[in-house]
Amino acid sequence: MVDLSAYFGLFFAAFAAATLVPAQSEAVLVGLLLGSDLSPATLLAVATFGNVLGSVVNWLLGRYIERLRHKRWFPVSQRQLEKAQRSYHRYGRWSLLLSWVPIIGDPLTVVAGTLREPLWSFLLLVTLAKGGRYLLLAGITLGWL
Repeated sequence: MVDLSAYFGLFFAAFAAATLVPAQSEAVLVGLLLGSDLSPATLLAVATFGNVLGSVVNWLLGRYIERLRHKRWFPVSQRQLEKAQRSYHRYGRWSLLLSWVPIIGDPLTVVAGTLREPLWSFLLLVTLAKGGRYLLLAGITLGWL
């Protein structure tokens, strides 16, 4: 039962960290890698799945956010939104490989949804980026590298 709660905790930490909610999943992963005998491969899979699923929520927000941009309470100005869209157009879908980077990664996934990035390419690039980050972190933590 403890194993299951550890996996759920990691999943939710990774999910929240991928949304626009400020959260930290790396510390949870490192803590579980060092302080438990849980499978590192399963921990990596759970963290990656949660983080990618959180990014899909951002992508979905982006898909439907355009309808709300003319509301007074909308949190992003027209100028900021256009600047983000220009940057995304300049670098294209490959910029999603930076979706793991703090501060810029989460808004980048929202912009990808706004600009109608196909879900298949979004999932592929975001999974590579976020899974690669967790794999590197685990490699450093466990001395694989």
